[in-house]
Amino acid sequence: MAAGGTEAFPDLGKHCQHQDCNLLDFLPFTCQGCKQVFCLEHRSYKSHECPKSDHNSRKVVVCETCSISIETTGHISQEEEAAILEKHHKSGKCDPNNKKKPICPVKRCKGVLTFSNTSTCKTCNIKVCLKHRFPADHACGKAASSSLPSAANAASANGRWNNRFLAALASRNAQDCGKSKGRNSSSPPSTPSVKAY
Repeated sequence: MAAGGTEAFPDLGKHCQHQDCNLLDFLPFTCQGCKQVFCLEHRSYKSHECPKSDHNSRKVVVCETCSISIETTGHISQEEEAAILEKHHKSGKCDPNNKKKPICPVKRCKGVLTFSNTSTCKTCNIKVCLKHRFPADHACGKAASSSLPSAANAASANGRWNNRFLAALASRNAQDCGKSKGRNSSSPPSTPSVKAY
């Protein structure tokens, strides 16, 4: 069924081998897993539900004792992962002294979390270095969401203060205007006026 082409050019293009498609594609894709031919729409492992989609996949198993990463290929189960770690422990390459120290989880921070340089956030319970101990410094999710209502309250309080200020300013201007009417009108203005002829 993968053979394709037209009557004039029988070797040109191939039909998609997806069960519902069978589209004649002039630039077909061959799946690396199942070795079948597919069109652009069905070329991904997920779209044609390839049974061998993990043939080239790589997975890294990290040793908890020494923090070394062990690369494996293909799909491995939990039992196989435990067997790989056990083999690593017995090989003599597993040294607890090589374990990497934890670092601060804040982006671009490389601070090592030691006993004296560690702070635990009270709102999100994340361990960070002392530079990022405040919720605003480590983008604390709970602090950001809890500060929104208080910001709204502050804005409404600001609005009240603004209204009071504007009311006081208006009353002051009205009083000043009243005083200026009571002045002697024969006094010269403070700024000289220029007459145009």
